[in-house]
Amino acid sequence: MARIGLSVVLLVLGCTAQPPQTPGPVGSPEGAWREQIHWIPTTEAGGDVRLLQARICRPQSEEPARVVVIAHGTPPGGEDARSAMALPSCNSEAARWFLSRQFLVAASLRRGYGATGGEWEENSGPCSNPDFVHSGIESARDIGATVDYVASLPYARPQGVVLVGQSAGGWASIAYDAMPHPRVTSLINMAGGRGGHHGNRPNSNCRPDLLAEAAGHFGRDATTPMLWIYTEYDSYFSPAIAAAVYEAFTRNGGKAEFNQLGPYGSDGHRLFSGPGGSQIWGPLVERYLAGRPST
Repeated sequence: MARIGLSVVLLVLGCTAQPPQTPGPVGSPEGAWREQIHWIPTTEAGGDVRLLQARICRPQSEEPARVVVIAHGTPPGGEDARSAMALPSCNSEAARWFLSRQFLVAASLRRGYGATGGEWEENSGPCSNPDFVHSGIESARDIGATVDYVASLPYARPQGVVLVGQSAGGWASIAYDAMPHPRVTSLINMAGGRGGHHGNRPNSNCRPDLLAEAAGHFGRDATTPMLWIYTEYDSYFSPAIAAAVYEAFTRNGGKAEFNQLGPYGSDGHRLFSGPGGSQIWGPLVERYLAGRPST
């Protein structure tokens, strides 16, 4: 029995512990986009350091490239779905859109997701009384670590970083705007929010009123004008929820260009990463970036 108990403990530890890694790149760049895995250190609220698994894709130019950091969402399905998450490919539509415009593309898995592992610190808590401010801050903590790491690489430009967040990553971009971000000059929120698909059910949301309230909280300290893109038939965040979040953010001092687009496929929430999506959001992003500092 003792041996069985020990095996169970080791199994549990193996599921939560992070594989031994050291900060920095793994192996050599590969392929047309010089794809490479990196491990990025992030400091948790208690002071412990965890390494985030990241993928970096480089454009074909040899000049130091402007950086775009792409922040992922949270899948429905709970812990199993978060643990199964993987980094986006350099050949994904969103990555290729930026690479073709000579951006260096970086994407990391935040704490509690995929190979990064660890505790899911951005958990909002119970649906009856979620803390969406906490979720945003913890997500933004990992985004900040990713920005600082990637912008310090010799083949990256240290300033003028662009942050694009989708779904929970979009919510993190709103939170990040309320924190010091000297390297970042452009922040894009793609269908951002929290509390959608409660119970793994479409159009089921946890306390949209508190989501709007939290957006107002971030709006008070936000410093960079943002671009927000939402769609109709979004099974996570309906037009009414998106409009309420935007109203609270801007009423409290935040600045954003709000775009409520028409339907995309069967679920507008997939616009950013879905096939042909860049033909819709690309011109809006291009126009926004043209009006923002690149250094």
